[in-house]
Amino acid sequence: MVRGCAGVVTDGGFRDSPEIAALAIPAYHHRPSAPTNLTLHQALDINVPIGCGDVAVWPGDVMVGDKEGVIVIPAGIADDIAQEAVQMTAFEDFVTEMVVKEGRSILGLYPPTEQKSKDDFEQWMMTNAARYPL
Repeated sequence: MVRGCAGVVTDGGFRDSPEIAALAIPAYHHRPSAPTNLTLHQALDINVPIGCGDVAVWPGDVMVGDKEGVIVIPAGIADDIAQEAVQMTAFEDFVTEMVVKEGRSILGLYPPTEQKSKDDFEQWMMTNAARYPL
């Protein structure tokens, strides 16, 4: 963290995973692991392309993780993906509110196959837009 690390992602395993989970940075791994064999696994380079979980990861790519997993967003499209993710989050919050708070059926709402759902979302966004800055 002192060196600027924002998190850790590996398609391998961590030993001491409970202690790593308690750190103040997010850490993602494939599974807990027995002690690493340091004669076979050593850091050899930094800021170079790698493969992680069968995905190419290039310097500058954006890693996004939550309790369900991690994705890699190529640096060149990260801003576009972020805007789309904010819009999708807003729509899913709208759907949750309609179903949970108002008892609305999900049919025609998710996905929004009825024009009324689209119109209702547009109206809802006018009231809630400040929660979803783009």
